[in-house]
Amino acid sequence: MIRYALTCDHDHAFEGWFGSSADFDAQQGRGQVECPMCASKQVRKQIMAPAVAGTKRTPGDSTPAQMQAMMMEAAGRIRAHVEENFDDVGDTFAAEARAIHQGKAEDRGIYGQATPTEVRELVEDGVPIAPLPPEPVKKSELN
Repeated sequence: MIRYALTCDHDHAFEGWFGSSADFDAQQGRGQVECPMCASKQVRKQIMAPAVAGTKRTPGDSTPAQMQAMMMEAAGRIRAHVEENFDDVGDTFAAEARAIHQGKAEDRGIYGQATPTEVRELVEDGVPIAPLPPEPVKKSELN
């Protein structure tokens, strides 16, 4: 997997994970890469420096609680985007993902359920998959 720093034509910065550089190009060409903040499909890769661990913090850094809240919000937007734009294939996900990968089914975004064994086999066979973020906690279920 490759992590790209991305930005849209409204200068919103975000990250995206792709199986390869070619996967990014193909998904962008099909209009499947969009900004999670404004839904713009005018997205480009940014120059990225290698990740280097450090210990210095600046006064403007977010607190861990703020970062967690932002991550949960972003995960919710990702899930909503997938549910609105991809095909739910239910428990046939593994078979459908494999058929798309092999060119035996229409190339499109899908989501659904797979067993741990099916997931392991897809990964071993090079089928590009990723887990869907969990459903957000309902406000009625919070303390």
